[in-house]
Amino acid sequence: MKAILKYLNPFAKSVTWNLGLKVLATVIELALPRILSFIINDIIKPLDGMTDIDIRARITEIVIWAVVMIACAALAFIGNVTANRHSARIAKDVAGSIRRDLFDRTMTLSPAQTDEFTVPSLESRLTSDTYNIHNFINSMQRMGVRAPIMLVGGLAICATMDLRLTLVMACILPMLFIAVYTITKQGLPLYTKVQKAVDGMIRVVREDAQGIRVIKALSRKKYEYERYERENGSLARIEGRTNSIMAASNPVMNFFMNLGLVSVVFVGAHLIDGGKSEVGNIIAFIQYFTLISGAMMGISRIFVMTSKATASARRISEVLAAGEGLPTADESEYPGKNESGIRFDHVSFAYSGTKEILHDIDFSLEKGQKLGIIGATGSGKTTVISLLMRFYDVSSGSVRINGRDVRTMPESELHSLFGVAMQNDFIVTGTVEENIRFYRDISSDDVRKAAVIAQADEFISAFPEGYDYELAAKGTNLSGGQKQRILIARALAGMPEILILDDSSSALDYRTDMLLRQAISEMQSGITSVIVAQRVSSVMNSDLILVLDEGRIIGAGTHEELMRDCEVYREISNSQMGGAFLE
Repeated sequence: MKAILKYLNPFAKSVTWNLGLKVLATVIELALPRILSFIINDIIKPLDGMTDIDIRARITEIVIWAVVMIACAALAFIGNVTANRHSARIAKDVAGSIRRDLFDRTMTLSPAQTDEFTVPSLESRLTSDTYNIHNFINSMQRMGVRAPIMLVGGLAICATMDLRLTLVMACILPMLFIAVYTITKQGLPLYTKVQKAVDGMIRVVREDAQGIRVIKALSRKKYEYERYERENGSLARIEGRTNSIMAASNPVMNFFMNLGLVSVVFVGAHLIDGGKSEVGNIIAFIQYFTLISGAMMGISRIFVMTSKATASARRISEVLAAGEGLPTADESEYPGKNESGIRFDHVSFAYSGTKEILHDIDFSLEKGQKLGIIGATGSGKTTVISLLMRFYDVSSGSVRINGRDVRTMPESELHSLFGVAMQNDFIVTGTVEENIRFYRDISSDDVRKAAVIAQADEFISAFPEGYDYELAAKGTNLSGGQKQRILIARALAGMPEILILDDSSSALDYRTDMLLRQAISEMQSGITSVIVAQRVSSVMNSDLILVLDEGRIIGAGTHEELMRDCEVYREISNSQMGGAFLE
């Protein structure tokens, strides 16, 4: 919680002023029952034997004190409303700062860290957890100030009025505190479980939203509904258990407060009957007991919100405190080499230290050359790309670009070398031009040149709005081939030093794929290309082709060499002879 509360530091003056206003308004509110008691006990008395002048004077005094009560009520109302508005504004700004930093940290997590937290959990922390913090900060400035003052101040004023009745109320309070503490202690760990269950439900919703077309096409709606119901049922059970425990606080408090109220009335009646107390005191005590009861209810809600906020703060702090996933190493640790291009030097890799995905990957690619990677699904093709871009660090060996180990290159410098169209890339809501530019400093002319090379200009120009055509989220108003060509244009638009196309032409017909490769080959020299594909026709003109199988290189060389020496490659090529024939 300390890491979260530090966000209040910039608002220290505003919080202090707001708390002072809240304290003042609450103290004024506390004075109202005492004033009423004074009016009843000391001003309103039998009029027998009083002259007209005395009666008028008494009525005037009553009116004056009534005006005082109205003024106090108005001041308390204005003060509370003003303080509550400021509380809401401060909570909004603090939560906004937390959400901004959390999002920024989420964007800088390494893929390994993202895998550890999981995307649904990160989404939940950015939404429901930050909401819990917002609600906590807002409520603590309101009920967190008002409730304790009402409780302590009410008891203090009651003690000055009638100590015996105050002791009756005070006997109830320890039981209340014990009940609230016991309930809250059980609730805190359950709120952490609730948030984890929310993560699971968000994961299912996210997956189903992304795959809704496949789900419908394969008639798996019932199965997905049942999968969602399992997660939703798990969440409902945990929430039900948590709420049933936390909800017990209000009935328990009501029971004890009503017990105390009855005790006060009972004892007060005997005191009045014996002439040891006054009616005004009993009325004031009932009002104070009501205020104290509300204060205790407020304290109960504060405990509940604190439990939620503590669990959420812990989850948010885990992300904010996550160390740099892939820190930049010193070049003395990984000395540079006198070489150009891309070098994988006996690289092996395992996700999270488990079973190795890549085994002894060793190859060199000169600057300006083209590398093709082909292999069955799960053979490690995309993992090679991930290591090249340093989404993960190698388990052993090294990856170098122009002689520099990628572990010694700052992330911004390393990634500025690449233009990438990934296998599972995405389209954002916006125009075609905005998607190709992707918020980079790229001119409209360069956007169009990239689209021409990517074989996308023809269908883009056919849109009524052209490059201003609005794309839906995930490109749902594009065909698969159109979407891939826009993604390739995005990769080309920045004129990268290294172009990576990770299975990004799978939806293209053979002719468009051929024209795309020809256009890329005709681009200015010096661009190193890495093409991951399932088709032999997409990689056959590469300077070096790697054939991967279960994370190992089982063939490396040109198309002709592999056709001669690698049986697996030869089988793939022969099975795709239609594609090769179109060449």
